[in-house]
Amino acid sequence: MKPKMKPKMKPKTDPPGFHRELTVGEVAARGGVAVSTLHFYESKGLIKSWRNNGNQRRYAREVLRRVAVIKVAQRTGIPLASIRKALKALPGERTPSAEDWKSLSAAWRAELNDRIDRLTRLREQLDGCIGCGCLSLGACPLRNPWDKLSAQGPGPRLLEPD
Repeated sequence: MKPKMKPKMKPKTDPPGFHRELTVGEVAARGGVAVSTLHFYESKGLIKSWRNNGNQRRYAREVLRRVAVIKVAQRTGIPLASIRKALKALPGERTPSAEDWKSLSAAWRAELNDRIDRLTRLREQLDGCIGCGCLSLGACPLRNPWDKLSAQGPGPRLLEPD
C-alpha cells in the first residue's frame, strides 16, 4: 500500500503584471493624476514613497486609496492643510478605510456647510457690492465711515469673515 501523499500546494504568486510596489508612473496612471501632482502631494506630507537601489521612487499599493481620498476631498473644496491634518490623525498614519472616510467626511461637513453659506451670501451680494466697505460705489448697502475696516487688513473684509 502506497503512503498517501499530500497534494502539492502552489506557492502564492501574484498575477502577471501585479507588483506589490508601484512606480511613480504607475501610481499616476492608476490614480488619474500627473506625476508632478504626486511629487507635490509628497512634498506636502500627504503621501510617502521610498527609493529603491536605483534611486527610483516606489510607492506602496495603498497609496492609490490615499490619492483617491485626497482627490475627492479636494473636489469638495477641502484645503490640502485640512486633508493632511486628517490623514496624519489616523493611527499610524494608515491608509483610510471606509470607516475612516465616514469620520473624515463627517468632520469636514461643517467646514463645507460654512463655505456654502459664505458662497451663497457672496452670490446674493455680488452684483451690488464687492465687500470691501470702501463706499466707492454709489449705492453701497454696507457702511464703513472713515474707512474703519482698513485696520482689519487689506482686501475685501465683509464677505470673508475670519
